[in-house]
Amino acid sequence: MKTVLITGCNRGLGLEFVRQLVGLKNPPSKIIATCRSIDKAQELNALKSQNQNIHILELDVTNFDKYNEISEQAKDIVGDDGLNVLINNAGVTTKFTRLNMVKQEQIIENLIINAVAPIMFTKALLPLLKTAAANNASAPLGSSRAVIMNMSSILGSIEMNKKEGGFYPYRTSKSALNAATKSMSIDLKSDGILTISMHPGWVQTDMGGKQAPLKPEQSIKGMLGVLADLKVEQNGLFLQFDGKKLPW
Repeated sequence: MKTVLITGCNRGLGLEFVRQLVGLKNPPSKIIATCRSIDKAQELNALKSQNQNIHILELDVTNFDKYNEISEQAKDIVGDDGLNVLINNAGVTTKFTRLNMVKQEQIIENLIINAVAPIMFTKALLPLLKTAAANNASAPLGSSRAVIMNMSSILGSIEMNKKEGGFYPYRTSKSALNAATKSMSIDLKSDGILTISMHPGWVQTDMGGKQAPLKPEQSIKGMLGVLADLKVEQNGLFLQFDGKKLPW
């Protein structure tokens, strides 16, 4: 992959994606990292100061009016190469909620950030993804052409929700994102673009908490491995960070 764009890179998984991408033996020539506030993204800025292939763009994913501007800025960065990989990582979670406690604003916030934003942001960047796929038409379908990775969660699996219940805002939003992923995988395959939903595992981040069993380094290493080896047969699947297929 020559060019990559990741949303939500000020901390957690997004920041670790950037850290590991620049550390690859053959790192992408252009890594575009978005964050809500460049001034507050100290670790991301530190990485940028040491790596010329990192480009930071300021974006609050709820600001839909800025998507076209971000797309133009990304186009200026990647040039004629287009965009090989889009990682829709930015997200929000609401703590465990029972039906009698859930609030309307929690559901709406989760749906907007976790489902609506990835759909609309992908739409804005679609011309860049199509350019990359067309430029590498002789390559196998995968990250050397164009891939969209939507960061989901096992809590979005309807099949696996058998005992715990709850989590209405988060579960609903991630299930919606999974549905969008499936549609993208159908709509964009003819353009040479693969789309997957990814469960990063239960990770020690601000969202996952300190009690989580996985470190960010382990999760991201696994997901980058999945990206590197992605096959056309995996298009439209819901995958775990280690490549295991999950049920919808």
